[in-house]
Amino acid sequence: MSELRKRKDSDAKAPESADSDHVDSEDDKLGAAVNLSKTVPTGTDKAPSVLEFFLQDLPEKWRNWVVRGIFSWLMISFFLIVIYGGPLALMITTLVVQVKCFQEIINIGYAVYRIHGLPWFRSLSWYFLITSNYFFYGENLVDYFGVAINRTDFLRGLVTYHRFISFCLYCGGFVWFVLSLVKKYYMKQFSLFAWTHVALLIVVTQSYLIIKNIFEGLIWFIVPVSMIICNDIMAYVFGFFFGKTPLIKLSPKKTWEGFIGGGFSTVVFGVMISYVMCQHPYFVCPIEYSETLGRMTMECEPSALFRPTDYSLPSWLSGVLGVFGVSTTISLYPFVLHSLSLSVFSSVIGPFGGFFASGFKRAFKIKDFGDVIPGHGGIMDRFDCQFLMATFVNVYISSFIQTDSPQKLLSQVLYLKPEQQLQLFHMLKESLENRNILELNN
Repeated sequence: MSELRKRKDSDAKAPESADSDHVDSEDDKLGAAVNLSKTVPTGTDKAPSVLEFFLQDLPEKWRNWVVRGIFSWLMISFFLIVIYGGPLALMITTLVVQVKCFQEIINIGYAVYRIHGLPWFRSLSWYFLITSNYFFYGENLVDYFGVAINRTDFLRGLVTYHRFISFCLYCGGFVWFVLSLVKKYYMKQFSLFAWTHVALLIVVTQSYLIIKNIFEGLIWFIVPVSMIICNDIMAYVFGFFFGKTPLIKLSPKKTWEGFIGGGFSTVVFGVMISYVMCQHPYFVCPIEYSETLGRMTMECEPSALFRPTDYSLPSWLSGVLGVFGVSTTISLYPFVLHSLSLSVFSSVIGPFGGFFASGFKRAFKIKDFGDVIPGHGGIMDRFDCQFLMATFVNVYISSFIQTDSPQKLLSQVLYLKPEQQLQLFHMLKESLENRNILELNN
């Protein structure tokens, strides 16, 4: 009887111990639940106390309208000041925005997995961010400052072995992560490891592409960013006053009226701002290192892309205009035509970056990524569409616009051995002579 009773007791305890083996952390054992809406701050309904005092008598809808409007104009003003500051100011701002977006995404991960006490994970996340920036920004330095860097032996070594150093740094973080694993928290730690890498993919890679776009000429940065801003503002305005038809369930406040009104406004705005900026070399010249001046320069003879070109109108339209004595040709900057592709993408596909962010926030039952910008939310709430746009612009440039510049090619040639450089010189000279190009220049 006593043996039978012991066996029953052990059988009763067995399921409990089996269940405990499948529990990933002590939080799960206690059934602890995290209310992310309280853990992650929200900024959509937040306003400075001074504004709250003056707007307290307004309905909530109009109070939010005023707050969003005020801080939208403040952000636009700040954007204009940064543009006036030049390429360096734009790059620093991009880096600051990148770091803040990464922080907001990672903080949500910490709140979701409730592992604030795990060793080194917060440090590891920032370590991977620094390593990623070292790799990507180093790639930019190699591409655009290669000629200058080659003059310094110390920097030349860093550039030659840049990718190997970057890989070693990543391996160090990888080993650090494995050594930090804690029993009973494996699943959560690996989940946050993946979370960190997704955040790096979304934020760091896109900011790297933004920097590359800036080097191609400020117009490739300012026009796309302005289009997203215009689309966001005008979609909100049209939706606020005329919106009746829901657009997508992920974002119930978005309407077809706002989507169409914002798209049309963006196309018109894109043509106008492109036409104006094409007339100023400051915006259209690529940023390159000048050996003569010993510094970065934005002085150039604008390429054909930014010079007026005559286009013939379609025959059916030419016939009609000819009757009235109107010219059948039109003079346009080719970039204006390219801006149509950019504006269509920013109007049709760009908003889906925002929808993706909305789905992400709904998945974790939060309203905003943060509360940095009153009336808007976090930094990530404002830049969710910008990152997608930056990728498109970079792909568009490499596919339809860009050709390798002599500056970049020279920086690569300088990494060759002296005998290889000499061999390349003779091969190039022979090719130019065979095509009568060298004789023509002489």
